[in-house]
Amino acid sequence: MAEAPSYDVVVIGGGPGGYVAAIRAAQLGQKVALVEREFLGGVCLNIGCIPTKSLLRNAELANILTGESKDFGFSFENLKLDYSVAQKRSRQVSDRLVKGVGFLMRKNKIDVYQGTATLKSAKQIEVKATADAPAVNGQKYDGVIEAKNIIIATGHHPRSFPNMQPDGKRVITYREALFLTETPKRMVVVGAGAIGMEFAYVFRSYGAEVTVIEMLPHVLPLEDEETAGEVAKAFKKLGIKTLANTRTETVEVTGETVKVRVTDQGTNAEQTIEADMVLVAVGVAPNSQGIGLEAAGVQTDKRGFITIDEYMRTNVPGVYAIGDVTGKLLLAHVASAQGIVAAERIAGHETRPLRDADYAFMPRCTYCKPQVASMGYTEAQAKEKGYEVKVGKFPFVANGKALGLNEKEGFVKIIADAKYGEILGAHMVGPEVTEKTVHAHPTISEALMEAAHAVEGQAIHI
Repeated sequence: MAEAPSYDVVVIGGGPGGYVAAIRAAQLGQKVALVEREFLGGVCLNIGCIPTKSLLRNAELANILTGESKDFGFSFENLKLDYSVAQKRSRQVSDRLVKGVGFLMRKNKIDVYQGTATLKSAKQIEVKATADAPAVNGQKYDGVIEAKNIIIATGHHPRSFPNMQPDGKRVITYREALFLTETPKRMVVVGAGAIGMEFAYVFRSYGAEVTVIEMLPHVLPLEDEETAGEVAKAFKKLGIKTLANTRTETVEVTGETVKVRVTDQGTNAEQTIEADMVLVAVGVAPNSQGIGLEAAGVQTDKRGFITIDEYMRTNVPGVYAIGDVTGKLLLAHVASAQGIVAAERIAGHETRPLRDADYAFMPRCTYCKPQVASMGYTEAQAKEKGYEVKVGKFPFVANGKALGLNEKEGFVKIIADAKYGEILGAHMVGPEVTEKTVHAHPTISEALMEAAHAVEGQAIHI
Protein backbone atom coordinates (compact mmCIF):
# COMPACT_ATOMS: atom_id res chain seq x y z
CA MET A 1 0.00 0.00 0.00
CA ALA A 2 1.34 3.44 -1.01
CA GLU A 3 2.44 5.69 1.79
CA ALA A 4 0.04 8.55 2.52
CA PRO A 5 1.19 12.01 1.39
CA SER A 6 2.59 13.99 4.31
CA TYR A 7 2.83 17.73 4.85
CA ASP A 8 4.00 20.26 7.40
CA VAL A 9 0.71 22.16 6.97
CA VAL A 10 -2.62 21.13 5.48
CA VAL A 11 -5.18 23.90 5.04
CA ILE A 12 -8.83 22.88 4.79
CA GLY A 13 -10.67 25.49 2.75
CA GLY A 14 -9.44 27.71 -0.08
CA GLY A 15 -11.11 31.02 0.75
CA PRO A 16 -9.32 34.29 1.55
CA GLY A 17 -8.25 32.88 4.91
CA GLY A 18 -7.20 29.46 3.69
CA TYR A 19 -5.31 30.32 0.53
CA VAL A 20 -3.49 33.24 2.22
CA ALA A 21 -2.48 30.95 5.10
CA ALA A 22 -1.22 28.37 2.59
CA ILE A 23 0.85 30.95 0.70
CA ARG A 24 2.36 32.41 3.87
CA ALA A 25 3.22 28.95 5.19
CA ALA A 26 4.91 28.09 1.88
CA GLN A 27 6.86 31.36 1.95
CA LEU A 28 8.17 30.32 5.36
CA GLY A 29 9.54 27.02 4.03
CA GLN A 30 6.70 24.69 4.97
CA LYS A 31 5.51 21.85 2.76
CA VAL A 32 1.87 22.77 2.23
CA ALA A 33 -1.33 21.24 0.88
CA LEU A 34 -4.73 22.82 0.52
CA VAL A 35 -8.03 20.94 0.29
CA GLU A 36 -10.98 22.74 -1.31
CA ARG A 37 -14.34 21.10 -1.92
CA GLU A 38 -15.86 23.63 -4.31
CA PHE A 39 -13.77 26.48 -5.70
CA LEU A 40 -10.54 28.28 -4.91
CA GLY A 41 -11.14 31.76 -3.55
CA GLY A 42 -14.08 30.57 -1.46
CA VAL A 43 -17.29 32.54 -1.04
CA CYS A 44 -15.48 35.88 -1.29
CA LEU A 45 -14.04 35.53 -4.77
CA ASN A 46 -16.77 33.35 -6.25
CA ILE A 47 -20.13 34.22 -4.69
CA GLY A 48 -19.41 37.05 -2.29
CA CYS A 49 -17.48 40.29 -2.03
CA ILE A 50 -15.81 40.30 -5.46
CA PRO A 51 -18.78 39.68 -7.80
CA THR A 52 -21.02 41.90 -5.66
CA LYS A 53 -18.55 44.78 -6.04
CA SER A 54 -18.76 44.37 -9.79
CA LEU A 55 -22.57 44.51 -9.63
CA LEU A 56 -22.42 47.51 -7.31
CA ARG A 57 -20.24 49.38 -9.81
CA ASN A 58 -22.83 48.70 -12.50
CA ALA A 59 -25.56 49.87 -10.13
CA GLU A 60 -23.68 53.08 -9.39
CA LEU A 61 -23.36 53.84 -13.11
CA ALA A 62 -27.03 53.01 -13.67
CA ASN A 63 -28.02 55.52 -11.00
CA ILE A 64 -25.78 58.20 -12.50
CA LEU A 65 -27.29 57.65 -15.95
CA THR A 66 -30.89 57.54 -14.75
CA GLY A 67 -30.83 59.98 -11.85
CA GLU A 68 -27.83 62.30 -12.07
CA SER A 69 -27.20 62.69 -15.81
CA LYS A 70 -28.57 66.24 -15.94
CA ASP A 71 -26.16 67.31 -13.19
CA PHE A 72 -23.28 66.28 -15.45
CA GLY A 73 -24.77 67.68 -18.64
CA PHE A 74 -25.68 64.32 -20.20
CA SER A 75 -28.88 63.80 -22.15
CA PHE A 76 -30.03 60.85 -24.22
CA GLU A 77 -33.08 58.94 -25.30
CA ASN A 78 -34.02 55.27 -25.07
CA LEU A 79 -31.52 54.35 -22.37
CA LYS A 80 -31.46 50.57 -21.90
CA LEU A 81 -30.12 48.93 -18.74
CA ASP A 82 -29.31 45.26 -19.35
CA TYR A 83 -28.82 43.49 -16.02
CA SER A 84 -27.73 40.28 -17.76
CA VAL A 85 -24.60 42.08 -19.01
CA ALA A 86 -23.87 43.33 -15.49
CA GLN A 87 -24.23 39.79 -14.15
CA LYS A 88 -22.00 38.37 -16.88
CA ARG A 89 -19.31 40.95 -16.15
CA SER A 90 -19.42 40.06 -12.45
CA ARG A 91 -18.72 36.43 -13.31
CA GLN A 92 -15.83 37.39 -15.57
CA VAL A 93 -14.26 39.45 -12.78
CA SER A 94 -14.68 36.56 -10.36
CA ASP A 95 -13.30 33.96 -12.79
CA ARG A 96 -10.20 36.00 -13.47
CA LEU A 97 -9.32 36.26 -9.79
CA VAL A 98 -10.04 32.58 -9.14
CA LYS A 99 -7.62 31.65 -11.92
CA GLY A 100 -5.13 33.96 -10.25
CA VAL A 101 -5.40 32.02 -6.99
CA GLY A 102 -4.72 28.80 -8.91
CA PHE A 103 -1.59 30.41 -10.34
CA LEU A 104 -0.47 31.43 -6.84
CA MET A 105 -0.86 27.86 -5.65
CA ARG A 106 1.40 26.60 -8.43
CA LYS A 107 3.89 29.44 -7.94
CA ASN A 108 4.25 28.60 -4.24
CA LYS A 109 4.36 24.82 -4.87
CA ILE A 110 1.23 24.16 -2.84
CA ASP A 111 -0.51 20.85 -3.57
CA VAL A 112 -4.22 21.43 -4.15
CA TYR A 113 -6.63 18.57 -3.51
CA GLN A 114 -10.04 19.20 -5.04
CA GLY A 115 -12.46 17.43 -2.72
CA THR A 116 -13.99 17.26 0.72
CA ALA A 117 -11.86 16.93 3.83
CA THR A 118 -12.73 15.12 7.06
CA LEU A 119 -10.50 15.04 10.11
CA LYS A 120 -9.74 11.48 11.17
CA SER A 121 -7.49 12.70 13.97
CA ALA A 122 -5.39 15.74 14.78
CA LYS A 123 -2.78 14.52 12.28
CA GLN A 124 -4.81 12.78 9.57
CA ILE A 125 -7.30 14.06 7.03
CA GLU A 126 -9.41 11.93 4.75
CA VAL A 127 -9.87 13.46 1.30
CA LYS A 128 -12.68 12.43 -1.00
CA ALA A 129 -12.23 13.78 -4.51
CA THR A 130 -15.10 15.83 -5.92
CA ALA A 131 -16.26 14.08 -9.07
CA ASP A 132 -17.47 17.14 -10.98
CA ALA A 133 -14.80 19.63 -9.92
CA PRO A 134 -11.54 19.81 -11.90
CA ALA A 135 -8.27 19.56 -10.01
CA VAL A 136 -6.50 22.89 -10.10
CA ASN A 137 -2.86 21.90 -9.87
CA GLY A 138 -3.21 19.05 -7.42
CA GLN A 139 -4.46 15.49 -7.57
CA LYS A 140 -7.70 13.65 -8.00
CA TYR A 141 -7.12 11.85 -4.75
CA ASP A 142 -9.20 9.63 -2.52
CA GLY A 143 -7.53 8.70 0.71
CA VAL A 144 -5.72 9.93 3.80
CA ILE A 145 -3.13 12.68 3.92
CA GLU A 146 -1.01 13.34 6.97
CA ALA A 147 -0.18 16.70 8.52
CA LYS A 148 2.03 17.94 11.30
CA ASN A 149 -0.30 20.95 11.50
CA ILE A 150 -3.83 21.57 10.27
CA ILE A 151 -5.48 24.92 9.60
CA ILE A 152 -9.29 24.76 9.40
CA ALA A 153 -10.68 27.48 7.15
CA THR A 154 -14.03 26.06 6.13
CA GLY A 155 -16.01 29.31 6.21
CA HIS A 156 -19.76 29.70 6.52
CA HIS A 157 -23.11 29.09 4.87
CA PRO A 158 -26.24 31.28 4.82
CA ARG A 159 -28.37 31.00 7.94
CA SER A 160 -32.08 30.36 7.59
CA PHE A 161 -35.09 29.96 9.86
CA PRO A 162 -38.07 27.60 9.69
CA ASN A 163 -40.42 30.46 8.80
CA MET A 164 -38.34 31.52 5.79
CA GLN A 165 -36.71 28.48 4.21
CA PRO A 166 -35.00 29.25 0.88
CA ASP A 167 -36.17 27.21 -2.12
CA GLY A 168 -33.60 28.62 -4.55
CA LYS A 169 -36.28 30.10 -6.82
CA ARG A 170 -38.70 32.45 -5.11
CA VAL A 171 -36.97 32.51 -1.73
CA ILE A 172 -33.24 32.84 -2.27
CA THR A 173 -29.92 33.52 -0.54
CA TYR A 174 -26.98 35.57 -1.82
CA ARG A 175 -25.75 32.51 -3.74
CA GLU A 176 -28.78 32.42 -6.00
CA ALA A 177 -28.99 36.22 -6.13
CA LEU A 178 -25.59 36.45 -7.79
CA PHE A 179 -26.69 34.20 -10.64
CA LEU A 180 -29.92 36.03 -11.49
CA THR A 181 -29.73 37.38 -15.04
CA GLU A 182 -32.67 39.71 -14.64
CA THR A 183 -34.01 41.62 -11.67
CA PRO A 184 -37.43 40.83 -10.23
CA LYS A 185 -40.07 43.54 -10.44
CA ARG A 186 -40.71 43.37 -6.69
CA MET A 187 -38.22 42.14 -4.13
CA VAL A 188 -38.28 41.86 -0.36
CA VAL A 189 -34.93 41.67 1.41
CA VAL A 190 -35.05 40.15 4.89
CA GLY A 191 -32.06 41.43 6.83
CA ALA A 192 -30.48 44.88 6.60
CA GLY A 193 -26.86 43.96 7.20
CA ALA A 194 -24.18 44.54 4.56
CA ILE A 195 -25.37 41.72 2.27
CA GLY A 196 -29.00 42.75 2.34
CA MET A 197 -28.33 46.45 1.85
CA GLU A 198 -25.89 45.90 -1.01
CA PHE A 199 -28.30 43.71 -2.95
CA ALA A 200 -31.17 46.11 -2.23
CA TYR A 201 -29.14 48.90 -3.81
CA VAL A 202 -28.21 46.78 -6.86
CA PHE A 203 -31.73 45.59 -7.62
CA ARG A 204 -33.30 49.00 -7.06
CA SER A 205 -30.75 50.56 -9.42
CA TYR A 206 -32.09 48.29 -12.15
CA GLY A 207 -35.70 49.18 -11.49
CA ALA A 208 -36.96 46.70 -8.91
CA GLU A 209 -39.37 47.78 -6.21
CA VAL A 210 -37.44 46.90 -3.05
CA THR A 211 -38.51 46.60 0.58
CA VAL A 212 -35.90 45.87 3.26
CA ILE A 213 -37.01 44.35 6.57
CA GLU A 214 -34.83 44.48 9.68
CA MET A 215 -35.77 43.07 13.09
CA LEU A 216 -33.35 45.30 15.02
CA PRO A 217 -33.97 49.01 15.68
CA HIS A 218 -32.18 50.34 12.59
CA VAL A 219 -30.73 49.21 9.26
CA LEU A 220 -27.06 48.20 9.33
CA PRO A 221 -27.58 47.26 12.99
CA LEU A 222 -23.88 46.72 13.71
CA GLU A 223 -23.06 50.26 12.63
CA ASP A 224 -23.36 53.54 14.49
CA GLU A 225 -27.02 54.59 14.56
CA GLU A 226 -26.33 58.01 13.06
CA THR A 227 -24.36 56.44 10.19
CA ALA A 228 -27.12 53.93 9.53
CA GLY A 229 -29.68 56.72 9.52
CA GLU A 230 -27.81 58.48 6.73
CA VAL A 231 -27.97 55.33 4.60
CA ALA A 232 -31.67 54.89 5.34
CA LYS A 233 -32.26 58.48 4.22
CA ALA A 234 -30.34 57.90 0.98
CA PHE A 235 -32.26 54.68 0.32
CA LYS A 236 -35.54 56.51 0.78
CA LYS A 237 -34.49 59.01 -1.90
CA LEU A 238 -33.79 56.06 -4.21
CA GLY A 239 -37.24 54.67 -3.57
CA ILE A 240 -36.16 51.78 -1.34
CA LYS A 241 -38.55 51.18 1.55
CA THR A 242 -36.89 50.16 4.82
CA LEU A 243 -38.83 48.69 7.73
CA ALA A 244 -36.66 48.59 10.86
CA ASN A 245 -37.74 47.17 14.21
CA THR A 246 -39.92 44.82 12.18
CA ARG A 247 -40.16 41.06 12.67
CA THR A 248 -40.66 38.71 9.74
CA GLU A 249 -43.37 36.23 10.75
CA THR A 250 -43.83 34.06 7.66
CA VAL A 251 -42.62 33.84 4.09
CA GLU A 252 -45.13 31.95 1.93
CA VAL A 253 -44.73 31.08 -1.72
CA THR A 254 -48.06 31.19 -3.55
CA GLY A 255 -47.63 30.34 -7.21
CA GLU A 256 -45.68 33.11 -8.92
CA THR A 257 -45.52 35.39 -5.89
CA VAL A 258 -44.29 35.38 -2.31
CA LYS A 259 -46.25 36.80 0.61
CA VAL A 260 -44.21 38.14 3.53
CA ARG A 261 -46.09 38.75 6.76
CA VAL A 262 -44.37 41.17 9.14
CA THR A 263 -45.05 42.78 12.51
CA ASP A 264 -43.96 46.23 13.62
CA GLN A 265 -42.41 45.52 17.04
CA GLY A 266 -43.26 48.97 18.31
CA THR A 267 -46.96 49.06 17.48
CA ASN A 268 -47.65 45.32 16.94
CA ALA A 269 -49.28 46.29 13.63
CA GLU A 270 -49.16 43.53 11.02
CA GLN A 271 -48.95 43.81 7.26
CA THR A 272 -48.38 41.45 4.35
CA ILE A 273 -46.01 42.44 1.56
CA GLU A 274 -46.33 40.71 -1.79
CA ALA A 275 -43.23 40.24 -3.94
CA ASP A 276 -41.90 38.23 -6.85
CA MET A 277 -38.83 37.16 -4.89
CA VAL A 278 -37.49 37.25 -1.33
CA LEU A 279 -33.80 37.47 -0.51
CA VAL A 280 -33.02 36.02 2.93
CA ALA A 281 -29.96 37.78 4.34
CA VAL A 282 -30.25 37.09 8.05
CA GLY A 283 -26.66 36.13 8.77
CA VAL A 284 -24.53 33.03 8.44
CA ALA A 285 -23.67 29.82 10.29
CA PRO A 286 -20.25 28.11 10.50
CA ASN A 287 -19.24 25.20 8.29
CA SER A 288 -18.18 23.14 11.30
CA GLN A 289 -20.52 20.18 10.99
CA GLY A 290 -19.43 16.98 9.26
CA ILE A 291 -15.74 17.81 9.04
CA GLY A 292 -14.56 15.50 11.82
CA LEU A 293 -14.05 17.97 14.65
CA GLU A 294 -15.28 15.36 17.12
CA ALA A 295 -12.75 12.80 15.93
CA ALA A 296 -9.93 15.26 16.46
CA GLY A 297 -11.35 16.57 19.75
CA VAL A 298 -11.69 20.16 18.54
CA GLN A 299 -14.01 22.29 20.68
CA THR A 300 -16.74 24.61 19.42
CA ASP A 301 -18.97 27.09 21.19
CA LYS A 302 -22.74 26.66 21.52
CA ARG A 303 -23.29 28.27 18.11
CA GLY A 304 -20.90 25.84 16.42
CA PHE A 305 -17.99 28.25 15.90
CA ILE A 306 -14.53 26.80 16.57
CA THR A 307 -12.90 28.18 19.72
CA ILE A 308 -9.44 29.70 19.20
CA ASP A 309 -6.83 31.71 21.10
CA GLU A 310 -4.92 34.80 19.97
CA TYR A 311 -2.64 32.68 17.74
CA MET A 312 -5.59 30.85 16.08
CA ARG A 313 -4.84 27.68 18.04
CA THR A 314 -7.71 25.41 18.96
CA ASN A 315 -7.71 23.32 22.12
CA VAL A 316 -5.92 20.54 20.20
CA PRO A 317 -2.15 20.99 19.68
CA GLY A 318 -1.29 21.37 16.00
CA VAL A 319 -4.85 22.24 14.94
CA TYR A 320 -5.62 25.85 14.09
CA ALA A 321 -8.77 27.57 12.83
CA ILE A 322 -9.23 30.84 10.97
CA GLY A 323 -11.89 32.88 9.23
CA ASP A 324 -15.65 32.73 9.45
CA VAL A 325 -15.69 29.28 11.07
CA THR A 326 -14.23 30.94 14.21
CA GLY A 327 -17.02 33.53 14.41
CA LYS A 328 -14.62 36.29 15.48
CA LEU A 329 -15.42 38.83 12.77
CA LEU A 330 -16.82 37.43 9.55
CA LEU A 331 -14.89 39.47 7.00
CA ALA A 332 -12.46 38.38 4.30
CA HIS A 333 -9.57 40.61 5.37
CA VAL A 334 -9.92 39.38 8.94
CA ALA A 335 -9.66 35.78 7.72
CA SER A 336 -6.53 36.67 5.75
CA ALA A 337 -4.95 38.35 8.78
CA GLN A 338 -5.77 35.31 10.91
CA GLY A 339 -4.29 33.02 8.24
CA ILE A 340 -0.99 34.88 8.31
CA VAL A 341 -0.84 34.70 12.12
CA ALA A 342 -1.53 30.95 12.08
CA ALA A 343 1.05 30.25 9.37
CA GLU A 344 3.71 32.32 11.10
CA ARG A 345 3.02 30.71 14.46
CA ILE A 346 3.34 27.23 12.95
CA ALA A 347 6.66 28.14 11.29
CA GLY A 348 8.06 29.66 14.47
CA HIS A 349 8.20 33.07 12.81
CA GLU A 350 7.66 36.23 14.85
CA THR A 351 4.01 37.26 14.57
CA ARG A 352 1.50 39.59 16.17
CA PRO A 353 -1.32 37.88 18.08
CA LEU A 354 -4.92 38.91 17.46
CA ARG A 355 -6.67 39.32 20.79
CA ASP A 356 -10.41 39.74 21.25
CA ALA A 357 -10.05 43.50 21.67
CA ASP A 358 -8.30 43.74 18.30
CA TYR A 359 -11.32 42.51 16.37
CA ALA A 360 -13.40 45.53 17.41
CA PHE A 361 -10.88 47.75 15.65
CA MET A 362 -10.74 45.78 12.41
CA PRO A 363 -12.34 47.74 9.55
CA ARG A 364 -15.95 47.00 8.58
CA CYS A 365 -17.34 47.99 5.20
CA THR A 366 -20.65 48.15 3.35
CA TYR A 367 -20.43 49.01 -0.32
CA CYS A 368 -23.88 50.35 -1.21
CA LYS A 369 -24.17 54.03 -2.03
CA PRO A 370 -23.41 55.89 0.16
CA GLN A 371 -20.63 53.58 1.30
CA VAL A 372 -20.14 52.85 4.98
CA ALA A 373 -16.85 52.15 6.76
CA SER A 374 -16.15 51.89 10.45
CA MET A 375 -13.82 50.63 13.12
CA GLY A 376 -13.98 50.52 16.88
CA TYR A 377 -16.96 51.28 19.06
CA THR A 378 -20.14 53.04 18.06
CA GLU A 379 -21.06 56.08 20.14
CA ALA A 380 -23.63 54.02 22.03
CA GLN A 381 -21.16 51.19 22.70
CA ALA A 382 -18.52 53.58 24.00
CA LYS A 383 -21.00 55.10 26.45
CA GLU A 384 -22.18 51.63 27.52
CA LYS A 385 -18.55 50.77 28.35
CA GLY A 386 -18.41 53.75 30.69
CA TYR A 387 -16.43 56.19 28.58
CA GLU A 388 -17.13 59.88 28.62
CA VAL A 389 -16.93 60.62 24.93
CA LYS A 390 -16.13 63.53 22.67
CA VAL A 391 -17.43 63.38 19.11
CA GLY A 392 -15.89 65.07 16.10
CA LYS A 393 -17.90 65.19 12.90
CA PHE A 394 -17.26 66.61 9.44
CA PRO A 395 -19.81 66.57 6.61
CA PHE A 396 -18.86 65.74 3.02
CA VAL A 397 -20.94 68.68 1.82
CA ALA A 398 -18.01 70.82 2.98
CA ASN A 399 -15.39 68.70 1.19
CA GLY A 400 -14.20 69.88 -2.23
CA LYS A 401 -13.54 66.42 -3.68
CA ALA A 402 -16.97 65.18 -2.61
CA LEU A 403 -18.61 68.18 -4.28
CA GLY A 404 -16.59 67.53 -7.42
CA LEU A 405 -17.83 63.94 -7.43
CA ASN A 406 -21.41 65.18 -6.94
CA GLU A 407 -21.58 63.01 -3.81
CA LYS A 408 -22.46 65.35 -0.97
CA GLU A 409 -24.17 62.84 1.32
CA GLY A 410 -22.59 61.66 4.53
CA PHE A 411 -19.91 62.53 7.04
CA VAL A 412 -16.91 61.31 8.99
CA LYS A 413 -17.49 60.85 12.71
CA ILE A 414 -14.73 60.16 15.24
CA ILE A 415 -15.47 59.11 18.81
CA ALA A 416 -12.77 59.78 21.39
CA ASP A 417 -12.30 59.35 25.12
CA ALA A 418 -12.94 62.80 26.59
CA LYS A 419 -10.34 62.26 29.34
CA TYR A 420 -7.34 60.91 27.41
CA GLY A 421 -8.15 61.67 23.78
CA GLU A 422 -7.87 58.02 22.76
CA ILE A 423 -9.79 57.23 19.57
CA LEU A 424 -12.53 54.76 20.44
CA GLY A 425 -14.23 54.54 17.08
CA ALA A 426 -14.42 56.01 13.59
CA HIS A 427 -17.55 55.93 11.44
CA MET A 428 -17.77 57.12 7.87
CA VAL A 429 -20.62 57.27 5.42
CA GLY A 430 -20.12 58.79 1.98
CA PRO A 431 -18.07 58.61 -1.22
CA GLU A 432 -15.41 55.89 -1.33
CA VAL A 433 -15.06 55.77 2.45
CA THR A 434 -14.16 52.07 2.26
CA GLU A 435 -10.79 53.09 0.76
CA LYS A 436 -9.00 53.39 4.08
CA THR A 437 -5.38 52.99 5.06
CA VAL A 438 -6.27 49.87 7.03
CA HIS A 439 -6.71 47.96 3.77
CA ALA A 440 -10.15 46.43 4.07
CA HIS A 441 -11.00 43.84 1.42
CA PRO A 442 -11.86 44.47 -1.34
CA THR A 443 -10.39 47.96 -1.74
CA ILE A 444 -7.85 49.64 -4.02
CA SER A 445 -5.84 50.53 -0.91
CA GLU A 446 -4.85 46.85 -0.59
CA ALA A 447 -2.20 47.59 -3.23
CA LEU A 448 -0.36 49.78 -0.70
CA MET A 449 -0.36 46.92 1.81
CA GLU A 450 0.92 44.44 -0.79
CA ALA A 451 3.68 46.82 -1.90
CA ALA A 452 4.81 47.12 1.73
CA HIS A 453 4.91 43.32 2.01
CA ALA A 454 6.80 43.14 -1.30
CA VAL A 455 9.64 45.24 0.12
CA GLU A 456 10.50 42.17 2.21
CA GLY A 457 9.66 39.75 -0.61
CA GLN A 458 6.49 38.67 1.16
CA ALA A 459 3.67 39.90 -1.11
CA ILE A 460 0.77 37.45 -1.02
CA HIS A 461 -1.10 38.09 -4.27
CA ILE A 462 1.72 38.25 -6.85
